[in-house]
Amino acid sequence: MAGFKMHIPFPPAGDQPKAIEKLTKGVKDGLRYQTLVGVTGSGKTYTAANVINNIQKPTLVMAHNKTLAAQLAQEYREFFPENAVHYFVSYYDYYQPEAYIAHSDTFIEKEAQINAEIDRLRHAATQALLTRKDVIIVASVSAIYGLGSPENYEKVHVKLEVGAKENRAALIRKLIHIYFERTTADLEPGKIRAVGNALELMPVNERAIYRIAFDEESITHIECLDPVSRALTGTPDNLFIFPAKHFVSSDEDRERAMEDIRAELDERLARFKREEKLLEGERIKRRTLHDLSLIREIGYTNGIENYSRHFDGRAPGEAPHTLLSYFPHNKDGSADFLTIIDESHVTVSQIGGMYAGDKSRKDMLIEHGFRLPSALDNRPLKFEEFEKKIGQVIFTTATPGNYEKEHSVAPIGQFVEQIIRPTGLIDPELVVRPIAEGAGVTDDVNVDASYKGQVADFINEAEIVIARGGRALATTLTKQMAEDLSTFLKERGIKAEYLHSDVKTIDRITILTEFRKGTFDILVGVNLLREGLDLPEVELVGILDADKEGFLRSETSLIQTIGRAARNVLGRVILYADVMTGSMTRAISETNRRRAIQVAYNTEHGITPATIIKEIKDIAASMRSEHDKTVHELLTLDSKLYAEDPKAFLKDKRQQMSEAVEALDFETAAILRDEIYHLEGKEVPAKSPAKKKSSSAPRRRR
Repeated sequence: MAGFKMHIPFPPAGDQPKAIEKLTKGVKDGLRYQTLVGVTGSGKTYTAANVINNIQKPTLVMAHNKTLAAQLAQEYREFFPENAVHYFVSYYDYYQPEAYIAHSDTFIEKEAQINAEIDRLRHAATQALLTRKDVIIVASVSAIYGLGSPENYEKVHVKLEVGAKENRAALIRKLIHIYFERTTADLEPGKIRAVGNALELMPVNERAIYRIAFDEESITHIECLDPVSRALTGTPDNLFIFPAKHFVSSDEDRERAMEDIRAELDERLARFKREEKLLEGERIKRRTLHDLSLIREIGYTNGIENYSRHFDGRAPGEAPHTLLSYFPHNKDGSADFLTIIDESHVTVSQIGGMYAGDKSRKDMLIEHGFRLPSALDNRPLKFEEFEKKIGQVIFTTATPGNYEKEHSVAPIGQFVEQIIRPTGLIDPELVVRPIAEGAGVTDDVNVDASYKGQVADFINEAEIVIARGGRALATTLTKQMAEDLSTFLKERGIKAEYLHSDVKTIDRITILTEFRKGTFDILVGVNLLREGLDLPEVELVGILDADKEGFLRSETSLIQTIGRAARNVLGRVILYADVMTGSMTRAISETNRRRAIQVAYNTEHGITPATIIKEIKDIAASMRSEHDKTVHELLTLDSKLYAEDPKAFLKDKRQQMSEAVEALDFETAAILRDEIYHLEGKEVPAKSPAKKKSSSAPRRRR
């Protein structure tokens, strides 16, 4: 397999050449920790991509939320179009972990809605790591959560080869053994379908149908078909089929694991008996025996990951397998890959906080008989375990946290600063204005008596920006404030949307893409508007209630938010505050320091700043199913017609849907139905089998 081959759209400029050289040398010299302190818009991702290209090692890029991870994945795909760049995040659109509330005797059963497309991307990531070296995985904190053993996952794959001895019935049994499901309906990832003397299947890692034809006891040919048009796209000589689930095991491992689980159950029952906890003993006995029965009969049960320690043969307390286990390691067990932690001032602390929360919830379940103690070993990595598994790391941030400051020092690390942007852009102009009507913030910042407060002032400033084709961001303190302000702006006739953590992953990304395209002009958010979002069209950022000292208005948060206006030559930030806090003072001082360095550099080199020009791409496209992509394309094509006469347009669409149903064309009918739902602002019905629940105990028990 060839190594990384980077597409270089432009030569490194500004501080990038120096940073690339220092970081590359640091990796080759064996430095454990390096921090790239780069201002917003200085091209930290481009610098990191050049380092990857120079050292030619598989790379894990970690981000602190799914939206930022999706954006980074798109950028790395542009830099490495010939290599394997994959996206690995939690596949839950909705997740309620099982829990027990002792004071009210309430058991809450696990409830989850799985995004099948993100699950496919997860499988594509792990399979790429096991089959090639030129791999970049962009992941969220999901990378430190338990995942099936890579040895088991790789060991039970099925290899198909033209001319090999195989019959259809035997192959079906093999695929069912690795958790494929048989169907007579449309194929979905992880499903197989018998058609005459052939077998059709859709792997879990790609959008393609493979048709395997047989002649008595051998495979005559393999065809790759487009899943929608069924057009022939290839005739491979061989095919590797990996399991449909990450948690897999051989028959021998399963038998051993079941014996271990039963032994642990006996120990637990004996303890509950000694402590006279009869109810708890009955609970754990009923649940465990139910799970063992399912594992014995079908090899799987909901919540099987809670028994992962037994299937893996790990000792109690030993770290679980995670995505990191799929990366290459040296013979001594040390990591043979590079880790880049993006926006590390947030991501590092997020990684460090995962274990404690998981343990607290499971301790309660174990104490009251809902789980065996081995469930504690299905967990995220502890931070010290994460440190041991990642090897050399590069932190990228504009505002290093204490961890980076303490570790990126000689002799084990270094700081590399990247203040000068390739475009010559300088940090945005800062303006401080009061929140309420009336007095100014300081003696130097006063407004006249006609000043109507922060919201009215922001709207006035935003309308000026919008009139010349720019965009504006507003950051609030709460989700409710973001929604209320978005509604208020719409009532004023301003095209606006809100964005916060309750918005689904793919919807967040779509909103950002539409914002860049100009579908709406103002984006209102809370914390998702801070780190890493690349929005060069933004000319104005309004930080509402900037003096409310705390996490969202700390020095770090303010600097990051200010950075959202740093990709546009007209970038300006208004901080609304009635008092000058310490965080505001430090953030303003640091921004002005950087501006002075940037202006001096531009003056010395005769550089005229220019707004970043970046192609607008739909970074959610790779995460949509074919159905959702078709709906999205229709919405884009039909938006103008709908705007002209919504009532007539919807009537026509409903007629088309009825005609499709009469013709038994249910896929077309479903596409039209979902388009109608989107246009009417209704929630699209969940598609089965998206929802998966654990069994055994009632959902809620009082």
